Amino acid sequence: MQTLPKLGILVAQHPAINHAVILREIRQLRRSFDVHTASVRSPDRPLEKLSPEERDEESRTYYVKADGLKGAIRAHLSACVSHPAAYLSTLFYALGLGGLRPASTLFHFGYFTQALMVGRWMGVHGLSHLHVHYSSTVGLLLKRVFAIGLSISFHGPDEFNDPAGFLIREKVRACDFVRAISQYARSQLMKSSDYADWQKIEVVYMGVDPAAFSARPFRLEPSPFELICVGRLAPVKAQHILVAAVDRLVRSGRNVRLNIVGGGPDRQSLEVDVRARGLETNVEFHGFTMQDRLDELYRGADAFVLASFAEGVPGVLMEAMAMEIPCVSTWITGVPELIRNGVDGLLVAPSDDESLAAAISKLMDDSAFRRQMGQAGRERVLERFNLEENARQLASIFRRCLPGRS
Repeated sequence: MQTLPKLGILVAQHPAINHAVILREIRQLRRSFDVHTASVRSPDRPLEKLSPEERDEESRTYYVKADGLKGAIRAHLSACVSHPAAYLSTLFYALGLGGLRPASTLFHFGYFTQALMVGRWMGVHGLSHLHVHYSSTVGLLLKRVFAIGLSISFHGPDEFNDPAGFLIREKVRACDFVRAISQYARSQLMKSSDYADWQKIEVVYMGVDPAAFSARPFRLEPSPFELICVGRLAPVKAQHILVAAVDRLVRSGRNVRLNIVGGGPDRQSLEVDVRARGLETNVEFHGFTMQDRLDELYRGADAFVLASFAEGVPGVLMEAMAMEIPCVSTWITGVPELIRNGVDGLLVAPSDDESLAAAISKLMDDSAFRRQMGQAGRERVLERFNLEENARQLASIFRRCLPGRS
């Protein structure tokens, strides 16, 4: 039996509802690599609320913060003995990133400690390459101490708001390769890095398994017309704009209901907004849901709507499109790489609730068009956002980096 090459993957939190596309990609990569996963934080839910796949991932994962003070001390002592010069230079570098601000300096010392703990974990398991999602500063510091290969997936868009503060130039320079999840992300990384490093930046889209998200039944004349929005309830997701669009539809006599799935800091203000508009019977909040319940909501949906101000390339849009749910989203960041307006779905300007309501109305009024958009959306996922194909592309890049590492 052939021995699979080893690969380390670090995620800020694994598993987590908001990182479902990462979990699926990791599980796909396990077919080609002996994948060892580490996570800075423990899962976002108790063990009994994890799916079978998530529980399996939890059992395979090293949790940095859960290793506690003893683990941190062990990692500091080990690195200080094995790499004394790199340990000291990286310690001063990390403290310098705090900019003489006590809270920030302490924060970066924490990143340094996490880097040492992950480095020690890599040594124990004989790992020579680490791929990072959402913990890139830890990866940067780890690379400065230990002789490892490093790659980072940049999802955006938050890190692109402050590229200097996020150390994009330094991180791209430190990597063997950088994975951008969209052409938009690649452009932002190029803008903030040295031209000599541009050749490191490769676009590899995330993806979903079309077999796991099969087409749901099409409803010819739904009443009410069921909308679904899935995502964190936060200002950047702009659910207030979506509520305003639903308000327009209801006031014009439309029989429509919106299902909002997810939790977050905007939950209370959204509930107040819904009550103030008298939409209690038209908008339902479902909170965080397990995948089986989410699948059930997907199958009852006539359209998926995302009003976000900023995104990467949303996995929830891929899921909905794979299920032939026609999608309406905003023309922002990487979204037009997934949805081509009028071809695979509908795109509108961000913050424009009137245009958002008009796009939803177009789907409500034309069942043939709605069916066409749903079918085209699934074809788009099969063509460009297929998990197996995109994971194979990523795996081929990893193989180029792994040979010769010691």
